[in-house]
Amino acid sequence: MAATQLPWACRSCRTAIVRRYVFQRQKIASRTISTNSRFFQVSEEVSQAIAERRPVVALESTIYTHGFPYPDNLALASRLESLVRINGGVPATIAILDGVARVGLGADELVRLVSSPGALKISRRDFGFALGQTNPDGKRWNGGTTISGTMILAHLAGIRIFATGGLGGVHRGAEQTMDVSADLTELGRTPVTVISSGCKSFLDLPKTLEYLETQGVGVAAFADGRTGPIDMPGFYTRESGVRAPKVIQDEAEAARIIHSHLSLGLTSGLHFANPIPEEFSLPLPKMEAAITQALQEARAAGAKGAAETPFVLNKIKEITGSTSVAANRALVEANVIRGTKIAVELQKLEADQIVNRSPPGARIVNHNSAPIEKNPSKIDIPAPGQHQVSNTKPSHNANIFVAGSLAVDLSCDYIPQSQNQTHTPTQRTSNPSIIRQSLGGVGHNVARAATLVGANVRLCSAVGDDLSGKAAMDALAANGISDAGIHILPARTGSRTAQYVAVNDANKDLVLAMADMSILEQTASRSGQPSAIDEAFDSSWYPQMQESRPSHLVVDANWSSNTLARWLSAASLINAHVTFEPVSDAKSTRIFNLPPTTPLSIFPNALIHLATPNASEITALYQAARNSSALEREDWWLTIDAFGLPSSGSRTKLALATSPALVDQGIPQQCLQLLPFLPSICAKLGPAGVLVTQLLAANDPRLQSAVHGPHILSRNPAEIPEGVDAATVVGGVYMRLFPATEVVPKGEIVSVNGIGDTFAGTLVTALAAAKARGVNAGVEDFIDIAQQAAVLSLKSDQAVSPQLAKLKLY
Repeated sequence: MAATQLPWACRSCRTAIVRRYVFQRQKIASRTISTNSRFFQVSEEVSQAIAERRPVVALESTIYTHGFPYPDNLALASRLESLVRINGGVPATIAILDGVARVGLGADELVRLVSSPGALKISRRDFGFALGQTNPDGKRWNGGTTISGTMILAHLAGIRIFATGGLGGVHRGAEQTMDVSADLTELGRTPVTVISSGCKSFLDLPKTLEYLETQGVGVAAFADGRTGPIDMPGFYTRESGVRAPKVIQDEAEAARIIHSHLSLGLTSGLHFANPIPEEFSLPLPKMEAAITQALQEARAAGAKGAAETPFVLNKIKEITGSTSVAANRALVEANVIRGTKIAVELQKLEADQIVNRSPPGARIVNHNSAPIEKNPSKIDIPAPGQHQVSNTKPSHNANIFVAGSLAVDLSCDYIPQSQNQTHTPTQRTSNPSIIRQSLGGVGHNVARAATLVGANVRLCSAVGDDLSGKAAMDALAANGISDAGIHILPARTGSRTAQYVAVNDANKDLVLAMADMSILEQTASRSGQPSAIDEAFDSSWYPQMQESRPSHLVVDANWSSNTLARWLSAASLINAHVTFEPVSDAKSTRIFNLPPTTPLSIFPNALIHLATPNASEITALYQAARNSSALEREDWWLTIDAFGLPSSGSRTKLALATSPALVDQGIPQQCLQLLPFLPSICAKLGPAGVLVTQLLAANDPRLQSAVHGPHILSRNPAEIPEGVDAATVVGGVYMRLFPATEVVPKGEIVSVNGIGDTFAGTLVTALAAAKARGVNAGVEDFIDIAQQAAVLSLKSDQAVSPQLAKLKLY
């Protein structure tokens, strides 16, 4: 990736950005392999819970595959998941099933896991083999994940709390054997909090605590009603003879510790030891005797490494009888209850932070990614031509500029000659029709709609020095639109006035359209000679933008990519709100092919603030973003991470916010992917309505509004460091499907040619009017009025209905 694609900063900062970029790309590559492949899957329930920031508790699976026989293991698994639900959480049992790393198992999947013979025991080192190889029968492996393996998958899914039985540790005699559990090193590098009953009794507890300290892992024990010095629990026993490094009084205090730890972006985990319930605690001397005997028998049997722990546990069970089995169940259940209560308290902390957030200041740190930072300098965009920003007062008060096509439109409506004929014109022959001529073009239609609803508009476009051009200029005056922004290109340039021919069927649905918009697509010659459009921009349009300083600019995609870049740059220099009207599938993609000097920037420096595509244009934009590698940029990844959505997706949540049919089409998903570049998208979906998807800044009041709450798809609840503007960082995502205000029967449809342009012109006018009045309003406040305007045009024989004048917004 070229350096020009990195977030813009002052030149003195760019070396540091490039260095950080290399590190981030390594991190991103790792995450992509893990979460965007067939090897990793998060269940629908868990995905939705994570997206909604509900308390989720990870549960390991080796306790089922290697700790208890079938069907006892199934009963325990069901019991533990029930305990999580009863205490207000969502359980996420983690395992390998059919060669896939799974976070969250359904009931039938749980049965398959715990009843499968030969299940593997999966730690960090084992994932590649378990997922990449088959068993001797040629089938994919099933496996239970250890604490280490469970932590890895929990973190990938975005889960912070993990409740289990006993922690691995440093084995007795490790000075000779070097036998140290992978659980300890995993705690040193994975930010998940593990709640257990301490390390298993047959391990070396003092050495384990020393090792965890070296790994930078915070360790504490719950007081659980005790006072004075508190021991670390010894798994089967409440006391171990080894003092706890720190003591925690209750779940709320534990949640505050986790919240503080994660807010710093630390990459190590925490271990909270929860003592076994008192009535199940075994006497320490009795357990020590049983452990000594079990270890001696393990050495005699040659049980080493991964085989030692299950061997010793089985021997302890034989020696102590049913008492250790009952104790094991009790301590696991107590840990799951404690872990769920901590997750609930942590969720309360994060929710309170959103509601009671003090006035801004800062960036939001996503717990699963690097911080999102605002570069200190503005976007470094060279000013078009040689013009400088003028400080003189504007000579007119046009508050909306529209930069786009002005065309002569021909609408050909097919008229069947008999009821036996089809509703579609016949190819390769002449067809009877009604042909209407009117003034059109996307830019003109948007400007016309905005003018009718009360805006003072300046249309910036070009016509040729030909008959069509003269007719267009005359028609403009009749429509009440100023011609001050219309540049007549001389005949010597070979420029033709734009024309658009639409062929509609008997139902007035578009069958075929032909457009000649080449007049706006001119670019500089190979020798560097400026085009006629370049000269018009420098001599006419750019000075008008500087002089008038409109609050809003609407730009359509009929321009070349180079000219689009110049319009976006000009708007950025005067801080104008930019709306992008894609025009068509093919032309919409031009924004992802801007010249290197003006790359399409990302929130908070996005050059485009609002886009109004239809469904097919959304897909075209998404494909163009992928093909241009825009979805591989470092700043795109960081922004997407800050949304707070699970990497595996959130199909159920998206379906609830929109509709299952739209999710099947991929429309909401594609809108989310485009949000960093287009922070507000109004997808026009015809009879299905309008889908609004918006990236919200951290200080956006909608994040705290009960009215908008149902439409907040996700929030990023991390703290904002002091000194950073909250308006420059991601706060969440808003998604709402507005139903059509009126579904017009086919018999009442007169023309479909200008309804999208009418919608855009009305919407932008409403936004500009609100800003002029000092009203804090978003696009969602004006979708209905924009749809009403579109319906009027749908019923009109003109591209933009004159009836819009009844909807005065100024």
